[in-house]
Amino acid sequence: DMEEAPELKKFREKAVGRQPFVHQGRTVYEWEQNIDEVHIYIQPPPGITKHALDIKIDPKKLRVGLKGNPPFLEEEFFSVCDVSESFWMLEDGELHIQLSKMRKGETWQSALKGHGQLDPLALQEVQKKLMLERFQEEHPGFDFSGATFSGSAPDPRTFMGGVKYQ
Repeated sequence: DMEEAPELKKFREKAVGRQPFVHQGRTVYEWEQNIDEVHIYIQPPPGITKHALDIKIDPKKLRVGLKGNPPFLEEEFFSVCDVSESFWMLEDGELHIQLSKMRKGETWQSALKGHGQLDPLALQEVQKKLMLERFQEEHPGFDFSGATFSGSAPDPRTFMGGVKYQ
């Protein structure tokens, strides 16, 4: 088993972990994705309860704010989400918005349109991650812990005929 260079491992973990969206030096939110979900994490002002939050998840748009104030965030999603399977919660003072991808297996290049798209290298890592998840789904007994892809990963939606829709 070849040892991965620590800086490469760090990059890979960063590529598949939370991605910060930074605007004017301030982290607006962090986000990550898996084969069928996109997660957005926002740090609300301290002491905010869920009753003060005004959050609306539409198939193509997200609005986040405090009741009675203009929205903190009102943007279109990179793609389409399934509202019936999407929700939000306040966990340990952090706002966690879980979106269900309408097109399972699609790689979102950013959570919200025009917001710091993943660089090509990070995008490739995410595609590899989604592909591994898909393989695991389709071959449940197979151990993927040591699996690595060489070269560039095909898009999980088109690879081997695309994702099977339930």
